[in-house]
Amino acid sequence: EEEEEEEEEEEEDKKEEEQKETDKPEEGEGEDDDSVVDDWEDALSGEEDEDEEETGTTGADEKAKKEAEEKAKKEAEEKAKKEAEEKAKKEAAEKAKKEAAAKAASSGNKGKEPAAAAGRGRGAGNNAARGKGGRGKAQKERLRSPIVCILGHVDTGKTKLLDKIRKSRVQEGEAGGITQQIGASFFPSEKVVELAPRLPKALKIGIEVPGLLIIDTPGHESFSNLRSRGSNLCDIAILVVDIMHGLEQTTLESIDMLIKKKIPFVVALNKIDRIYEWKPAKFRPFQDSLNAQEKSVQMEFEDRVKTTKLAFAEKGHNVELYNRNDDEENYIDMVPTSAITGEGIPDLLLMLIRKTQTFKRRQITLDRNKVECTVLELKVTDGFGVTIDVILRNGVLRVNDRIILCGLQGAIDTRIKTLLQPNPLTELRVKGAYSKPQNVVAAQGLKIVAPDLEKVIPGSSVIVVQPDDDVEDLKEEVVEDLEGILQKSSLQEHGVVVQASTIGSLEALLAFLEVQKIPVCGINIGTIYQKDVKKAIIMHEHEPMYACILAFNVKVDKDAQLLADKENVHIFTAEIIYHLEKMFLDHIDGVKMRRKLEASGKAVFPCYLKIKDGCIFNKRDPIIVGVDVKAGTLRPGTPLVAWSKDGPVSLGKVLSVEVNHVNVDVAKTGMEAAVKIAGNGNMIGRQFQWTDDLFSLITRESIDAIKENFKEDVTQADLALLVKLKKKFGVI
Repeated sequence: EEEEEEEEEEEEDKKEEEQKETDKPEEGEGEDDDSVVDDWEDALSGEEDEDEEETGTTGADEKAKKEAEEKAKKEAEEKAKKEAEEKAKKEAAEKAKKEAAAKAASSGNKGKEPAAAAGRGRGAGNNAARGKGGRGKAQKERLRSPIVCILGHVDTGKTKLLDKIRKSRVQEGEAGGITQQIGASFFPSEKVVELAPRLPKALKIGIEVPGLLIIDTPGHESFSNLRSRGSNLCDIAILVVDIMHGLEQTTLESIDMLIKKKIPFVVALNKIDRIYEWKPAKFRPFQDSLNAQEKSVQMEFEDRVKTTKLAFAEKGHNVELYNRNDDEENYIDMVPTSAITGEGIPDLLLMLIRKTQTFKRRQITLDRNKVECTVLELKVTDGFGVTIDVILRNGVLRVNDRIILCGLQGAIDTRIKTLLQPNPLTELRVKGAYSKPQNVVAAQGLKIVAPDLEKVIPGSSVIVVQPDDDVEDLKEEVVEDLEGILQKSSLQEHGVVVQASTIGSLEALLAFLEVQKIPVCGINIGTIYQKDVKKAIIMHEHEPMYACILAFNVKVDKDAQLLADKENVHIFTAEIIYHLEKMFLDHIDGVKMRRKLEASGKAVFPCYLKIKDGCIFNKRDPIIVGVDVKAGTLRPGTPLVAWSKDGPVSLGKVLSVEVNHVNVDVAKTGMEAAVKIAGNGNMIGRQFQWTDDLFSLITRESIDAIKENFKEDVTQADLALLVKLKKKFGVI
């Protein structure tokens, strides 16, 4: 019996050794997260293993030597560990053998059962150990796609940069080549791998996310509302800066917004291909491209980088080229790129993935049960009617989910009928074929088809009703969103009517009108009908200048246009918001100019003059004298009075004003001028003296004309003089 037990134990030990050899990890397998990060650092440093092998540099030899030493050290440690384990096993086997023999002597044939049980116990224990060893680390959490927001000044190449990656032409479809609304594009990890073939090691080990969801936002200052909405969604941002022009106004606004919202960002230093005599190469990593340039080109590049760094530093921000940045906590990474050639784009995409996986890992961990979804825009989609473009930030959306939305008239309770998902590398805004999945996992941009979407408020949340939720509480929650949005759009009793295709464009128009201090009496989304024109007609009774409709990218009903023409209501329509703004401002300027011409005979600007000694050229009508303009402004047509010891003496109206023998329309404070006055029969030295003060004649009618039509032409000093003259002449 003892011999049989020994044979069984030897056989089990042999199996354990074979299994151990089978489970032994191969070289490079089972590395921890720190080694992955090191690989990223090596791969993104701009140094290429292939190049080192080809050139046979000393660095490559040292690296090989170091690897050999580490390998030998590792083998020695494994050998020592293996010997210790074998020794421990022998001691345990001998102990078990003695215990089994003692039990066999006392219980006869029952001795085999404990030994067999002990053997099975060891086997079970070894299986558990193998199971644990086979799994290695605990299974990692699933990461969702990071949401990337791309920001920057107009015409820095934001949309073109994305077009280059997805090989599309979205920007050509934008009116004027300028992004008008927020769009979203999904970039699968596989496509990122294709774009970065020079970094295979980093790509193989490092990419854990399904891809990148990039939101393209408008760059012009009028779209600050859309930029804010886009940045609220994102995990990390790309700030596009033109290397040829540096920081511009919208760029500074975007930086402030990102810092305020605590969103990390990478600077894409775009348009490096514009540097004189730059030699381009498609989708080449940045450092390779720079190394391939002539020395003079490299020097110009360094100068422009230095200028950009200085501009950022002046605004209180530290930046550095990503492959030279040793302090990522305090310095923002810059990645030089070209939207034309694709240079630097592999570096940019990998930097985004690396930063989110390293610094935003907790934030991008997928929680399938926590749905975070935001409405971007309201659209009409061919074959589906009214749909909403949404960004699914977390969780899962499913067909037939019950959802609560924020509407113009309150909460909207509906069910998802269809989910429309754009193909990878396709813009959400671009019309085309969509897939119809039964469910969509975050993060994704998609369209939702459901009943009763016509009044949905873009910018609000999509709430998915769970089995235990109180629907009435959810409805109250979305109504709070509605109240917050309406507070931003304060309507006046008198003002213009504003109409746009989407709420984002409507917000941008409202922001522009607020800056211009133009009141708004009505807002709407979609086609202009007669009811919209009737709102504007009422303005003829209060302020005819505001009897107009500003319509951005919307259609005008035929009957509505006929009514507008009949009632003299101006409908300004445009597909580019700048054009619409210019049309409206030109309209305002035209109305004001006509009113100024009509009121010019009534308006009198305040002025105070003194006749210069020895500058009386004609004492009688017409009086011609040289004067000093002590205060206010002197203009042709101004009625003048001399304030003599007996009171005011009317001199008549100014026919002309000359400065340096040139006729001018206005002589300002501190200037000397020759004045010709159409007299009333009064003569210098008889009705008044040349030493008397001269003033413009102020009346109630002239003051009202100034207030209504020339208010912007009156300075604070002019206003103070006007108040004094009002008292002097006893105007009520």
